[in-house]
Amino acid sequence: MEKVADIYIEYTAMAVDQSYLYKVNQYNVEKGMRVYIMFAGRKIVGIIDRVYEMPKTELDALPYKVQAIDSVIDEDVLLNEEAFHLARFMANRCVASVMSCFQAMLPSKLKPKSTKQNIRKEVYVIYQQDKEVKGQKQKEALAYLQEHPKIKRQDFNKRYSCLQRFIELGIVVLQEEEKQAEVEQINLACDHFKLQEAQQQALDKIKAIAGHHVHLLHGVTGSGKTEIFLQLASEVLAQGKQVLILVPEIGLTAQMVERVTCRFGKSVAIYHSNLNNQQKYEQYKLVKEKKVQIVVGTRSSVFMPFEQLGLIVLDEEHDASYKQDSQPRYHCRDLAIERARYHDCPIVLASATPSLESYARAYKGNYQLLELKERIHKNMPVVHVVDMKESMKHDHDALLSVSLKNAIYERLEKNEQVILLLNRRGYTPVLRCLDCGEVKKCPHCDIALNYHKQTNRLVCHYCEYHEPAYFVCSSCGSKNISTSGFGTQRLEEYLDELFPQARVVRMDQDTMRRKDMHEVVLREFEQHKYDILVGTQMIAKGLDIPNVTLVGIVNADASLQREDFRSVEVTFDLLVQASGRSGRGDKIGEVIMQAYQKEHYAIRCAQNQDYDTFFKKEMQFRHLGKYPPYTYLASLIFTNDKVDQIYQDIDTCFEVFDYPNVHHLRAVQLQKRKDTLRVRKILKCANLDELIASVHFIKNELLKNKCKSKLEIDINPLFLE
Repeated sequence: MEKVADIYIEYTAMAVDQSYLYKVNQYNVEKGMRVYIMFAGRKIVGIIDRVYEMPKTELDALPYKVQAIDSVIDEDVLLNEEAFHLARFMANRCVASVMSCFQAMLPSKLKPKSTKQNIRKEVYVIYQQDKEVKGQKQKEALAYLQEHPKIKRQDFNKRYSCLQRFIELGIVVLQEEEKQAEVEQINLACDHFKLQEAQQQALDKIKAIAGHHVHLLHGVTGSGKTEIFLQLASEVLAQGKQVLILVPEIGLTAQMVERVTCRFGKSVAIYHSNLNNQQKYEQYKLVKEKKVQIVVGTRSSVFMPFEQLGLIVLDEEHDASYKQDSQPRYHCRDLAIERARYHDCPIVLASATPSLESYARAYKGNYQLLELKERIHKNMPVVHVVDMKESMKHDHDALLSVSLKNAIYERLEKNEQVILLLNRRGYTPVLRCLDCGEVKKCPHCDIALNYHKQTNRLVCHYCEYHEPAYFVCSSCGSKNISTSGFGTQRLEEYLDELFPQARVVRMDQDTMRRKDMHEVVLREFEQHKYDILVGTQMIAKGLDIPNVTLVGIVNADASLQREDFRSVEVTFDLLVQASGRSGRGDKIGEVIMQAYQKEHYAIRCAQNQDYDTFFKKEMQFRHLGKYPPYTYLASLIFTNDKVDQIYQDIDTCFEVFDYPNVHHLRAVQLQKRKDTLRVRKILKCANLDELIASVHFIKNELLKNKCKSKLEIDINPLFLE
């Protein structure tokens, strides 16, 4: 008998989405370890899927020579049984390769790649034995080592200068180890708040269902949803189990970490995209080694290596940030529910504006629906809608209405704070020649370049192409250039001119590039170092700042112009979430929405915080259009340098398509992105499994016929261009 292993190779292409047979030889390996192997003449990384014995006669009879594992990378198992289960679940659900799922699950330092990064090491001074030393300082150093037998070299050198002498005498040796994240010892913990009746009822209903169940906690902004799942987490931690709390934005992570740390007096693992690769690895290790029991993080923290999960919370569950926009295009909610099922634990989906899919499932009884209809402080903000069409008729400002200007002035007089939401970054979105009508576009994408005044550059918000801004038409040479529209940069400049006494700060993708800037700006705003916070949708959710008594929403209906079936839902969600930032304390809050379509039901329902009416109206539209949650969608985008080749490959894939319950729409050519031509096919089906099977079929047809076009697959896309 010969010991062999089935191994997944590091390449993520669907064409090699299978395990390959290798001899194990003398190595002691297990499923879930990384190894080096030779594949197609290259030394690459693989992940062991199975280790077993094969008769030597069978091995020799194979039509190819079976190679042996070159070397082993891991001393212990890296990916456990749950990780394999989750990878295969993802691969099927997202129609992606298993290896691409492994790559998504692991931090960069551990990804199975030949160009893997080195893990940072630290050198420790290890006390070995006593020896006679001379001089008072050396005697003090020896006494210190007797009390601290293991200390970082840099810390020892800060105190004493005799390290080399101690090494020569054999008193100490140096030992290199992986750098570890510091587990902070926290002594102060906050008391639980007494729950109000509605909160207590919601908590009791969650606890009444043992094991795995999905609970949808729908509560208006400020209704105390966080307190419910913190108290639930407290009971889970007392059982010795682990808790995962997911938040959609980096900016919300610090606030949640602060609340969790204060509540439980325990260190928290933090995981989000602003951490560098070494920090991510260190946080990952804290969880794997069970040094922390709580993780707070964004989308990718759903992959943390838990072994005893007792609770998962998905805060702001409706948020689009939970959807991965590159392969494998998973939705964090799906994976969180699957992990909760695997660990037989509850999962709480919390939101003031649940996604229609989640609310529909709760409405049908698939999830338990828990509702909080009032704020803790009872006082909902007063919401006004300004008709900008009427305002413009009176030659009023297109940026800020008279009502909003006056309201800002009043808050500044009272020493209260203001949040202004404008969901478009940059200075102005379009530069247009008034003589020939030419709009300056990205040379790589079919979209207009945005003007950024601070850097005097035109920037593509898709591919980040940029060029100097010259106000001369490249087509006709005219200098008669107009700026159309406005972004957060222009609004910030305008506020500085209008309210010179106010301290204004801006939060958008341009200003938050530096590490930890989200946390710094929000902390300083909370400490009232700024009077007005201007920003995009990243400031519209989760912020709980009692001194904010005015929220202004500029261009409240702008997203209604998008040609997408979710445009109305996105608009409603954004307006309700942003409105919820006002009046969180004892002071009465006010919200002013500026809109050109003030009678649209998304605007009216958001003004009245009326989710039920919005849900009923929007579901009527979804039903007529056969859109989610009535059907499931798949977006297939075929890409190539030649559009004729794309259509030829689509015809090849669909000529033997035999799924009568899967409706596929006419192929549509999309805007060019990053110099790539794209054509999209939409598939619709009421049965998710059947839809996924049909997409697997299309993928296999593309590979079988060796089509030249590439295929981008998105099951249940959030948005369609």
